[in-house]
Amino acid sequence: MSAIHTSSLFGAIEAGGTKILCGIGDEHGSRETLRIATTDPESCLAQILSFFRAAQDRHGAMQAVGLASFGPVDLDRASSTWGHITTTPKPGWRDADLRGAVATGLGLPVAVDTDVNAAALAEAAMGAAVGCQSVAYITVGTGIGVGLTSGGRTVSGRGHPEVGHILPRRHAAHEGFAGICPYHGDCYEGLASGPAIIAAWGGSLAELPQDHPAWAAQADYLGQLCASLILTVAPEHIVIGGGVMAYDHLLADVRRETARRLAGYASLWASPQVLEARITAPGCQEAAGLVGAYLLARGEC
Repeated sequence: MSAIHTSSLFGAIEAGGTKILCGIGDEHGSRETLRIATTDPESCLAQILSFFRAAQDRHGAMQAVGLASFGPVDLDRASSTWGHITTTPKPGWRDADLRGAVATGLGLPVAVDTDVNAAALAEAAMGAAVGCQSVAYITVGTGIGVGLTSGGRTVSGRGHPEVGHILPRRHAAHEGFAGICPYHGDCYEGLASGPAIIAAWGGSLAELPQDHPAWAAQADYLGQLCASLILTVAPEHIVIGGGVMAYDHLLADVRRETARRLAGYASLWASPQVLEARITAPGCQEAAGLVGAYLLARGEC
């Protein structure tokens, strides 16, 4: 990453399955933002480009744009489809060249990573996991995604982490529910994402009483996910965000289920105090994916 110039302006895009956030500013704060619904690529790109062109007239020229996108997305700079959405189940978005369209439309360099990788980067730099080199960021919303940092950099290789599509142990209360993932059925995303909750139980968590079995199932799945991350990538800190996680008691239940699944094996995570300190809600002042997109843009300069 190049030296920081605090006067530089950047563009940031956090492209999620339900909404897209755009901002002009830097990782310390946006000067102006726009929220649009994730409909079809053509309509979304037209709104994105219109926002940034007008925002530069008001605030000054941007140096680069960071794109934190839902996936799967091609992150290989040597690939002919770098920055394209790939095998997404989201209708109309498969093979969309999101990065290329923004770069061409604005005439600026565009750095791209997954939305969850960008969020992990942001939480390590500006949020709940400051000082940690190894961070896992879990989002639980329209889908379930996991972003990772290692050595202060986001993790990707031949593809990028897709932990939401791993198959968990099924909760007893979910017997007979096939799951909603069009690829895997009952993976984490197919069982515990926002749409999966509605499909399984007939309503969102906000619409269900706290003694409904949906809450226990949700905590169990996310506890399994956290335990798996601890046992595979050994993060220093796990941040859990997304619309489904808007309940303090659910986060507390996830910590308890994580400990149950670890069964005392990972001794560094054994105490309730460590779990409370190391499995947390996001800490960034703005949306972590947007902050991470600013960091990606700065790194492109």
